Amino acid sequence: MKNRSLISISDFSREEILFILDEAEKFEKRPNQKILEHFVVSTLFFEPSTRTRLSFESAANRLGARVIGFSDAASTSVKKGESLKDTILTVSNYCDVIVMRHPQEGSARYASEVSPVPVINAGDGSNQHPTQCLLDLYSIRKTQKTLENLNIAFVGDLKYGRTVHSLVIALTQYNTTFHLVSPPELKLPSAVKLYIKERNLEYFQYTDLAEVAGKVDILYMTRIQQERFADPLEFERVRNSYVLTNALLDHSRKNLRILHPLPRVSEIHTDVDDNPKAYYYRQMQNGVYVRQAILSAILGAIPMK
Repeated sequence: MKNRSLISISDFSREEILFILDEAEKFEKRPNQKILEHFVVSTLFFEPSTRTRLSFESAANRLGARVIGFSDAASTSVKKGESLKDTILTVSNYCDVIVMRHPQEGSARYASEVSPVPVINAGDGSNQHPTQCLLDLYSIRKTQKTLENLNIAFVGDLKYGRTVHSLVIALTQYNTTFHLVSPPELKLPSAVKLYIKERNLEYFQYTDLAEVAGKVDILYMTRIQQERFADPLEFERVRNSYVLTNALLDHSRKNLRILHPLPRVSEIHTDVDDNPKAYYYRQMQNGVYVRQAILSAILGAIPMK
């Protein structure tokens, strides 16, 4: 895995995914290790981020790496019209790995093709978010003690939700049954459903959240993303489609855990925060350990045997 970019979750094999999860478990037990003290990590965030950017920076700092980069492209030469290619080729002179978020689909793949150093995709438009996927897998395995044979519901924006796209693709390797809850306008794209069909797995589509609350092991809530809609009226029609409340959890499975990539707007009522089945804050914490494992593997500090 050394010096390899991570652009899509499909870039990693099943064995490599499990290796990252196992290493993340070790970092959770011992997060502060100076194994990257001779490396520089560059975080290029052309789009707003709180959890992804800060958890990557926390992961790098806990491992002794130095961090450079920006969280607002308006303060860089991009504002002057510099191309993505020139930005990547410039920054690659100053670091050993680039972590990049960009609003354009395919931008991370392009960056990896022109960059002499590895590129980690921290989200490219509504396409993919592989490191979020890995921390989600870690959270699922940690709460369910397995990744195999689970019933998992994805709720909300399945059309534009890059976290959903990556996680569905990854979970097709573990005999998952998928329950897809969304407004008709925000169904999971056909290209992603094809991954499920090709592996002869089942998926069910719903428009009512109440239909699935008692059937699943993981309830993966997502925000309806206003920034992905070209038409404001289309957003207004779907913005409050789903709100998870404690009442909806009354007949849920004992082992159910609620995940959310965050930020949350109104799709999970704040009363749910105190429910023992709510796991989204721990999920955020898990992001540090998983990103420690990803950085360490790509920079060669923890070679896969």
